Amino acid sequence: MFDPPVPPADAEARRAAPPVVTYAVEHLPPFDAAFYERAREGMEKIDEVIVPPRDAASFRVPAGHIFRIVSIEGPQVGDLNLWNANDPTERFFSGKTRALAATHVGVGDRLWSNLPYLRAMATITADTLGWYGYDADGAGVHDVIGTRCDPYTNRLLKGVDYHHCCHSNLTRALAGATGMPLTQAEPLVHDVLNVFMCTGFTRDSHRYFMKASPVRPGDFLELFAEIDLLGALSACPGGDCGATHSSDAVACHPLSVEIFRPRAEALVGWRPAAVNPYPRTHGT
Repeated sequence: MFDPPVPPADAEARRAAPPVVTYAVEHLPPFDAAFYERAREGMEKIDEVIVPPRDAASFRVPAGHIFRIVSIEGPQVGDLNLWNANDPTERFFSGKTRALAATHVGVGDRLWSNLPYLRAMATITADTLGWYGYDADGAGVHDVIGTRCDPYTNRLLKGVDYHHCCHSNLTRALAGATGMPLTQAEPLVHDVLNVFMCTGFTRDSHRYFMKASPVRPGDFLELFAEIDLLGALSACPGGDCGATHSSDAVACHPLSVEIFRPRAEALVGWRPAAVNPYPRTHGT
């Protein structure tokens, strides 16, 4: 039997080591607020997709266009996946986004793609919940720490099958958008941006928690597509996630995805994000 470890004599000194932010991001291209504001001015709505409750829908956003995820009927969170529309093996990398930004994202933050591409897929340009910040419980909105509700964890914890978890919803949406069989689409579904979801870590046990989202009809999160995007959004079966998730019992509402085309003159000089230039030699 393993005995509980005895703290060393210098335990407190070790705990007192100063925190160091992991990544120095000063050399990332700065957020050009003036450029994105010009892109927003006079933009034209060209499409809208309604995401049904407890289901998902796909959408496409050409590079240089803007999309909004909008609350339209009642408090509802959404799980967002993004892929390169021309190569779905390039997809949103929530872990690196979290490391380069924070546990929760907002205006000026970029959503980064997976290795070996590691480039900005989208930039957040507006957020009507930007006022929320971090509350007394340490919770914030739009997290990149949760994974997505899924039927495997549901079976593990509850012993039953539930087919409208966000993972399953996103799998069906990707398969429908691309013509892939479910078995090919599922491995491309990935950890999400939890849009509108209010989350944090408990102070005593540091466990992931959720609380009722502050989102209300008319609120939106807006992003600029830095490359051609294929997206899928699941209207989570937890509704506002104030009680539970993966459930048919709580109230759920649809979400809307609106696509906008900026004025051509607003994008003069802009180019889609380039793939990371690392040569992939890995020291050999």
